[in-house]
Amino acid sequence: MTATEAKALGKVGVLFGGRSAERDVSIMSGTGVLQALQSQGVDAHAFDPGQRSLAELAAEQFDRVFIALHGRYGEDGSMQGALEQLGIPYTGSGVMACAVGMDKIYTKIVWLMHGLPTPKYAVLDANSDLDKVAAELGLPLIVKPPHEGSTIGITKVVAADAFKAAYDTAAALDDSVLAEEFVTGREFTVAVLGQGASARALPIVEIVAPEGNYDYQNKYFTDDTKYYCPAVLDEATTAEMQRIAVEAYRALGCEGWGRVDVLLRERDNKPFLLEVNTSPGMTTHSLVPMAARATGISYEQLCVEILRSARLKMAAPATGKE
Repeated sequence: MTATEAKALGKVGVLFGGRSAERDVSIMSGTGVLQALQSQGVDAHAFDPGQRSLAELAAEQFDRVFIALHGRYGEDGSMQGALEQLGIPYTGSGVMACAVGMDKIYTKIVWLMHGLPTPKYAVLDANSDLDKVAAELGLPLIVKPPHEGSTIGITKVVAADAFKAAYDTAAALDDSVLAEEFVTGREFTVAVLGQGASARALPIVEIVAPEGNYDYQNKYFTDDTKYYCPAVLDEATTAEMQRIAVEAYRALGCEGWGRVDVLLRERDNKPFLLEVNTSPGMTTHSLVPMAARATGISYEQLCVEILRSARLKMAAPATGKE
């Protein structure tokens, strides 16, 4: 990128840290993004909304911001709404897409309305009949807090007598709890860039975790998890997985960039959508940079491409009238 192109991006804030349970991961992501942008000559500055106020954010007079926040208060539409109010263009999806994408229950509802495949589920509260849910979904099943990411609070329930403890773990983090059919098969993720008709899928990444346990530790802090990109799949399966990932992204109104997690059922090679990440990780272990590299896009180039897409989503369109 030329000095003129870097200057045209203006003063850039990289938002990371925040107040969610994913703060530590966000710091790793944001630090990487900040260094990458600065290496390209961008006038980029760190800003941690977990330690500084929105008034301070406004006072910085950023021309645009790169959102490297994960989880609540950063990936759920709240920060996006604040930036709309402040008039600061930002990367990634808008308020509605982030809010829906952060809620795994509403995400499923939208996907099912669009005819997209996702595992069967039940929404649990303190009065739910767990034995009935286990009978309907079958064992094993997955229990998770629907508003957390990075596999925080997730439990695989193999025996019925472990269901209540799994519920309690998730309920400690969220007002509602999601129980989901366990799909036996291979695990993949599909990065998507762009918006609307121009949204495109990057090469698929297969995730092979120790004993199939892709938890917080195996995601970020060990080298035991193996990643294969492009994933070894036949052309038809690759095309179908990328198709439904892009359709899932569009159905929620996502834009800029995102990542859609998919399971490929072992018995029939049918793909099932798990969740969408509207502010994916950008750490050294993260999967969007890995997918980009497979197409010849460096980490630095990816950060610049995402930054260039920053915009306000709720601004009134130009009418052409004085």
